[in-house]
Amino acid sequence: MWNLALVTGASSGIGEAFVRRLAHAGTSVIVVARRRDRLDALASELGSIEVLPADLATEKGVDAVAARLANGDVDLLINNAGFGNNRPFHELDDVKAADEIRVNVLALARLTRAAAGPMVANARGGILNVSSIASFQAAPGLGSYAATKAFVTNFTETVHEDLRSTGVKVTALCPGLTRSEFHETADIDGYNRYPAFVWQTADEVAAFGLKALERNTCIAVPGVPNKALTGMAGVLPRALTRRLAGLSKR
Repeated sequence: MWNLALVTGASSGIGEAFVRRLAHAGTSVIVVARRRDRLDALASELGSIEVLPADLATEKGVDAVAARLANGDVDLLINNAGFGNNRPFHELDDVKAADEIRVNVLALARLTRAAAGPMVANARGGILNVSSIASFQAAPGLGSYAATKAFVTNFTETVHEDLRSTGVKVTALCPGLTRSEFHETADIDGYNRYPAFVWQTADEVAAFGLKALERNTCIAVPGVPNKALTGMAGVLPRALTRRLAGLSKR
C-alpha cells in the first residue's frame, strides 16, 4: 500500500518492528535515529533502506528530517521516536526534561506538519503517531512522559479531523506494556512484576498500528487489557484513577 515510509526511532523496539514489517511488504523505508550503527545494520540486512541519522532533541536533527519530508515522496510517516524519565517531576534533570518534550512533542508536531503538506497536495498518505495508554490519565513518576503522550493523542485527533477529507489517513497508536528498551532507558525498576498477559511484543504493536492506519482509525489501542484500562480511565473519576496510579508506583 505504501511506497516510501519514514520511521523515526527506528533503531530498536516498536520502530524497528515497523521497519521490518514495511520492508518485508515491499515498502522502501527511510530510517531515522541517533544510533547510525544500528540503522546501517538494518540497511545491510533488509535492503531498500535509506539511512538518516538525526537527534530529534536538537533543532539540527529535526530540520534534517523535515527537509527530507519536504521532498514530497514520502507517503507514510511514522512518528515513533520518544522516551520517558522515571522520576518525580521535581527531581528530573533539566536537560533530560527538556529533551523529553523536544522529542515527544515538538519534533513530532514539526514532522507531522512537514509531511502533511505534501501528502495533502498529493491527496494521499498516512501519518501514524505513536502515543501510549499513559496519555489517558496521570502517571506519577512518569508524569512528564504521560503529559507529552496526552499531547500526542489529542494533537493526532485534531489532525485526523483536519485531514478527514484530504485522502490522508491519521492514527494515534496507544500501546501499553511492550517488550522493548523503553523501560531500561527510562530507568524503571520492577517492571517485570507485571503478569505476562498484559505484555505485547513490539511486532504485535506494529502490526496492529499499521492495520489501524489502513482503516483510518483515529485512536488505536492494541490488546484487550489496554482497552480495558483506557475504558476505565474514561469512566472512573479522575481523582480515583490518579490515586490508583500513584499507589501502583509503591
